[in-house]
Amino acid sequence: MKFFTQNESNESNESMVIIPILPLRDVVVFPYMVIPLFIGKTKSINGLVEAMAKDKKIFLAIETITAAGNKKKDPDVKKNISNIGTIGSVLQILKLPDGNIKVLVEGKTRAEIVRFINNDKFVSAEVIPIGDSEIETTEAEALRRSILKSFEKYVRINPSIPKELIKNVASLTDYSQMTDTIASHFSFKAADKLKLLEEKSLSKRLNLLLSLIDMETEIFKMENKIKETVKGKMDKAQKHYYLNEQIKALQKEMGTEGDSGDELKELEEQINKKKMSEEAEKKAKHEFLKLKKMASMSPEAAVIRNYIDWIISLPWYEQSKVLKNITKAGKILDEDHYGLKKPKERILEYLAVQLLIKKVRGPILCFVGPPGVGKTSLAKSVARATGRKFVRLSLGGVRDEAEIRGHRRTYIGAMPGKVIQSLKKSGVNNPVFCLDEVDKMSMDFRGDPSSALLEVLDPEQNNTFNDHYLDLDYDLSDILFITTANVLHEIPLPLQDRMEVIRLHGYTEEEKRNIAKIFLIPKQIKLNGLKGRKVSFSKDAITTIINRYTKEAGVRNLEREIASICRKIAKQIVKKKKEKNFNIIKTSVKKYLGIYKYKQNQIEDKNQIGIVNGLAWTQAGGELLTVEALAIKGKGKVTTTGKLGDVMKESASAAVSYVRSRYKTLNIAENFYEKFDIHIHVPEGAIPKDGPSAGITMCIAIISAVTKKPVYNNIAMTGELTLRGRILPIGGLKEKIIAAHRGGIKKIIIPQENEKDLKEISKAILSTVEIIIVEHMDEALPHALVS
Repeated sequence: MKFFTQNESNESNESMVIIPILPLRDVVVFPYMVIPLFIGKTKSINGLVEAMAKDKKIFLAIETITAAGNKKKDPDVKKNISNIGTIGSVLQILKLPDGNIKVLVEGKTRAEIVRFINNDKFVSAEVIPIGDSEIETTEAEALRRSILKSFEKYVRINPSIPKELIKNVASLTDYSQMTDTIASHFSFKAADKLKLLEEKSLSKRLNLLLSLIDMETEIFKMENKIKETVKGKMDKAQKHYYLNEQIKALQKEMGTEGDSGDELKELEEQINKKKMSEEAEKKAKHEFLKLKKMASMSPEAAVIRNYIDWIISLPWYEQSKVLKNITKAGKILDEDHYGLKKPKERILEYLAVQLLIKKVRGPILCFVGPPGVGKTSLAKSVARATGRKFVRLSLGGVRDEAEIRGHRRTYIGAMPGKVIQSLKKSGVNNPVFCLDEVDKMSMDFRGDPSSALLEVLDPEQNNTFNDHYLDLDYDLSDILFITTANVLHEIPLPLQDRMEVIRLHGYTEEEKRNIAKIFLIPKQIKLNGLKGRKVSFSKDAITTIINRYTKEAGVRNLEREIASICRKIAKQIVKKKKEKNFNIIKTSVKKYLGIYKYKQNQIEDKNQIGIVNGLAWTQAGGELLTVEALAIKGKGKVTTTGKLGDVMKESASAAVSYVRSRYKTLNIAENFYEKFDIHIHVPEGAIPKDGPSAGITMCIAIISAVTKKPVYNNIAMTGELTLRGRILPIGGLKEKIIAAHRGGIKKIIIPQENEKDLKEISKAILSTVEIIIVEHMDEALPHALVS
């Protein structure tokens, strides 16, 4: 072979091209083959740069074994490179951070070096494409079919080659292209690949490819057979030993050697020591076996570990020792709360039954009453009286069923419901469990939490309560459930049916005074740092605070006002830095709390026409409700104002109709409604009002306005009115009578059917008011109207 410089002239040939050479190590590039290459030698990089600057063509040729083994310096290309290679096209070139080059090339055609071109920067040569010799068509087709058959056989046993390649190769009509395409997908030896590339006889190329495919197929089968044999011989113990050794090696490399094993051993001991139900123990051990087989860094392992931790941390059989001394329990209840006779009696009844029967289903009590009457604090007191732990769960605003029953473990971040979480915190399975504000729950697309509570609060079912996260039966029957609510009608009926409702009514003035003296004042003196100092409240001062600064059924605002006085006293002590006696009397209350917020009596100063005192029930307890009526010259129009609800408007219409039907008895002109407009108004117009119990009140107000007879200012009334004048029963009688007593009312008209409810009202209140029981409107008029 001759060598020339680039400047030397030679005989021209149109098929010859001068292109840079890229020497390859152990890589043979066939035509139609796309392959990434990593280049680090200076001359090779310069050759790529030259190719990219021109037509992107480069000659890809394999180095000899001797040259490939020389990694210190560039080989003598002229002596150590194969004479036949592939003309390739550079598709993409990328410079790496270490200075090397990554290049993506595609083989185009086989070529042979005619002569080398001397160049100091890179190696180039003049090459000429070569083709295959002619072959007989019959022989070529026979070889083609044999090759395709062998290739298909190999693809079926080797999953690393896509099955679609069989169709692609079969569609090729050029024998040389088919040979190059198939050869590029096999891991033949470099020498065999080079031999296949260099062969110019198409017949010999096809025969060589066929023999190489068959040999590769047999080798692959033998490899698989060896793997299966070895796999069959490796028994379970050897496999575990091998895997454990690998895990230990990895842990040692990460610096966590021994941690995982110790943790698993400790966890197994906890599972074995924990006393739990048979179902829970079986589940915990099953999950632990799964955990042992998993890698400690696996996300699923963390989920399983968390699940096992929940199972072993729950109090399956741990219980508080319940106090069974009824006398002591009654004393504790009286220490914590004033009054509340009925709830206290029910708790003591439960304790008595527990003394006689070892196992008794926990009752579900529901304390219903206005805010501030002590529902939640009474539940705490029950826990103290029975020696149990106290757990409180606020249900206000809860609208997701999963809050009660938990999420299933399939969800990311799943946890048990609040019931199970609260029991874990308490550490016992028999606490007093207070479900606060059970009437404030709502529902949306995520479910109805009140329905989930049906199982929790059913003594027949809650011994097998199933939380979605745990998916295990848990016994809730030893828990003493107490729910609290402001109103009963907001609680779904099926839930009401599972609870024993105990009503806590508003406090009277005397009860509030005693609560302030015994509980609230000492508590606020202590909280405000005044303990040990001479601070006292007179009876008149407490009464003034109750009547002039609060308007409530409970004592929450009363406690706030007492706290306000204590803070001002503390400020005086700190500011003047000297001790003195602080005796809060009636006249000094205004000095601490400012001007009066409410009138002492909410009734009118004198008897007036068309103004009647009604009685209303609200969530905050009973209220005095003034109803005003006017008869104005007009055309018989009836107007109702004061933001009245539909039921109240209908009561007003019924009252007008009754008055019209009784015009003779009332000495009213028959056609009075044609000459007068009637306007009924209930003050405090911004506050919504509704309900049928103001029927009697509106009727008397209309009669007073039409007949011009005044109504006694010290009388109040409540009752639903029918068109025939009957007075029907109403609800919330105790709260209404307490409100009347608080407002200075002396006489109260009530429906006859509510007479039975008077037994719930203390004698102290009934002794201050006269109760007038009526069945018909005719009976009420003489008591209400001034003759």
